Amino acid sequence: MTVMKILGIESSCDETAASVVEDGKTVLSNIVASQIDEHRLYGGVVPEIASRRHAENIGWVVREALLQANCTLADIDGIAVTYAPGLIGALLVGISFAKGLAMSSGIPLIPVHHIAGHIAANYITHPDLEPPYLCLVISGGHSHIIEVRDYTKYHVIGRTRDDAAGECFDKAARTLGYEYPGGKFIDAAAKLGDPNAYKLPKPKIPNSEFDFSFSGLKTAVINTVHNAEQKGEQLRREDMAASFQKTVADTLVERTMAAAKMLGSKKLAIAGGVSANSGVRGAFEKACADRGVKLYMPELKYCGDNAAMIACQGYYDFLAGKRADESLNGIATLSLDKISEEQ
Repeated sequence: MTVMKILGIESSCDETAASVVEDGKTVLSNIVASQIDEHRLYGGVVPEIASRRHAENIGWVVREALLQANCTLADIDGIAVTYAPGLIGALLVGISFAKGLAMSSGIPLIPVHHIAGHIAANYITHPDLEPPYLCLVISGGHSHIIEVRDYTKYHVIGRTRDDAAGECFDKAARTLGYEYPGGKFIDAAAKLGDPNAYKLPKPKIPNSEFDFSFSGLKTAVINTVHNAEQKGEQLRREDMAASFQKTVADTLVERTMAAAKMLGSKKLAIAGGVSANSGVRGAFEKACADRGVKLYMPELKYCGDNAAMIACQGYYDFLAGKRADESLNGIATLSLDKISEEQ
């Protein structure tokens, strides 16, 4: 049986990443150059800085991925690259590099949707997972409940109407005095706090059972903290972190399990950076166990942005006949529903 190796390239935000994955399951290398330390100075990702660092890092990151996989370009069957959605300047660095490699080597170029990549991270950790199933993708820029109909076909059931869950984590953490990115600090503090200390809102969207809204929760945390400061009252950060994390986890679980019930789905996956949060993972483990739903979660190293997930999804896109030429461009915003319609 012929083995297929896909080189994945990811540069949609602030991680420059490259990976070689075999047959969509076996990760031979996974290199990630993070820019977190630099962006932390500004409390968030600065797009112009991100683009410049990608341009500086992309060459050695790809070389290292090939080296660690013990292969050369001649061994690669396809080059998969994130083309949407993301920061446009950041995307263009990875796309331009991938196009150059593909054109100079004659290797097929495979355009990969970033959210589809996050979904595919579960195929690496769980080779037995097969569509159809339901997947919740939760990250700094996305909060989607997705019906995965096939390896390359999707239908978005619910989405955030304002802030993404990960963005809400970062803003709440900043309000509580934690560094960027705030997710891991909230997670650690929540373990020391009382999750019932503060009653925070769980907004519901009228006539939309499966959509999310996190802006009100973010505002509630900000107002509670500022009101305490103005009154000279002592606010225990750990209690607020625990209450906030529980509220987010409960909201995600309620909407997602409602969607699973509506679809009759007995398989649920979660993915994206926020899926690394221990409170979120624990809440879904309990909810799925109570309802007899099989839960799939990526290894922690595949929750955040990485190129292994892009190479993995690229494998399935390649098998589905998806190709790109030198006209491939970056797209800042693109729905998964849209790419499913194009097939």
